[in-house]
Amino acid sequence: MNKKKILVVGSSAKEYALAKYFSEDKNIETVYVAPGNPLVCEFAQCVDIRENSVSELLEFAIKNGIDLTVASSSEAIKSDITSYFRENSQLIFAPDKESASFAISRAYAKKFLYKQHIKIPKFGIFDKLSSALDYVKNERYPLLITADEDTENSVRTIATTVNFAQTCLNDIFLQDEDKAVIEEYEYGHPFTLYVITDGYQALPLTVVGDYKFLEDGDAGLFTPGSGAYVPDYKVSFDVVEKMMNSVVEVCLSAHQRKGNPYVGILGVDAVLKSDDSFVIVGFTPFFKEHHIQAVLNSLDTGLYEIFEACANGSFADDYEDIPLKDISSVSCVLFSRNSNSVITGLELVDDTTDITPFGITQNSYFEKLTNKGRTMVVTQTSSTISRARELLYDNVEEISFNGKKYRRDICAE
Repeated sequence: MNKKKILVVGSSAKEYALAKYFSEDKNIETVYVAPGNPLVCEFAQCVDIRENSVSELLEFAIKNGIDLTVASSSEAIKSDITSYFRENSQLIFAPDKESASFAISRAYAKKFLYKQHIKIPKFGIFDKLSSALDYVKNERYPLLITADEDTENSVRTIATTVNFAQTCLNDIFLQDEDKAVIEEYEYGHPFTLYVITDGYQALPLTVVGDYKFLEDGDAGLFTPGSGAYVPDYKVSFDVVEKMMNSVVEVCLSAHQRKGNPYVGILGVDAVLKSDDSFVIVGFTPFFKEHHIQAVLNSLDTGLYEIFEACANGSFADDYEDIPLKDISSVSCVLFSRNSNSVITGLELVDDTTDITPFGITQNSYFEKLTNKGRTMVVTQTSSTISRARELLYDNVEEISFNGKKYRRDICAE
């Protein structure tokens, strides 16, 4: 069997984890990452091409004999890298721009879900500040207020008062965002169901239990993610089956009818209620950055072959399910109040512990430096959730930097 060359497009934590995963696959010869970052270069070859420069990426893929391109970056997907590669007979695993719209734009997702009669929170979408400010005067609180696209730096707030909501909306429009999305905050257990699909058949990968708030007990700032665990023991098989039938299949069928099937990873974000019902709150077009390592650790099969099958159309014939290991993974996000603080203690962390960086840099002495905000994800895998949690926090304590902040109650219940 000829070893493969793979190109991963993006520069965030999820591309780091994905590239490292592929670099450990004995059937892969070379992993390229465009544009990547200095830390990725420790195990993959970085390519100095921006993730939205699709013509340059195509030229690179052809010139270097790339067997499969994986576009996990939303910027690349929005630049329609998939259509461009397919038109030039290059194998790529990613949804095209049109089919991915509902997974990238919160406003599009809300309208799409509403049209498909899928249960979602009450919401409003606004492209003018004045209308949004009026709307929040008479709504039931708390409200989740976000920019249209959920990026690392976009505004997201749980507002409990009118004044707080209006301040958040002012911040969103000051950043020249096109839209603000306002919805009732759903209480319950947040989780993400990940599926993989060729646009016609969809198979569940796993369910990830999610933590968003910065402080223990779901207090403090509402973040892009502060922790996670796999598998999510709170979500039953019946719930997964219902979501596959009433959400995933409905969404994929709608795109099939439009002639633009969704190919790739799809994350369905939901909130589990006390009666085992669920509310859908959004989508993601690939693994979330604080989820990916825990998901990768749970897989009992190679991802390259699955991605290739989806890209070349053989997925439905080749796969009836996705095998998973009988293990558990717990992840904790370490935040920093400052940029450029020296990180120490990484050499003391167990070899079985995975560290996924968020924008960590190096100085001239090769010391690792923090990124303000989410700095790294620490992931521990073991035979049980409780054991993984115990080992995780032992290793988190070994890592030190100024302004270190993290939740201490992940999987504590």
